[in-house]
Amino acid sequence: MSQPHAHLHLQPDQIYPFDARGIAKRFRHAAIFGALDALTSGETMRFVNDHDPIPLLNQLTQRYGEAVSIQYLQREPGQIVIDFVRT
Repeated sequence: MSQPHAHLHLQPDQIYPFDARGIAKRFRHAAIFGALDALTSGETMRFVNDHDPIPLLNQLTQRYGEAVSIQYLQREPGQIVIDFVRT
C-alpha cells in the first residue's frame, strides 16, 4: 500500500519546511543535523526559528563545510528564515 505523502527525495529542487520553534531545545540540533543528512544534492530545508542561530550555523559550517549553503531569507527579531541547500 503506497503512502501519498511519503518523502521519496524524487525532486532535487524540493523545499522542505523545518520549524525549529516546535522542537524541544535539547533535541533541536540533533533534529536539524538529521534533516540535513537526509537531503540530497539540490534539495533545500527552509528553517524557521524565533532567534538567529549563530552557534548552530558555526556547527553546520564545521560539520558540512561547503556541502550545505546557508541563505537568509528573513532576519528580523523573532522571525528568522534560512534556506539550507544541500550542494
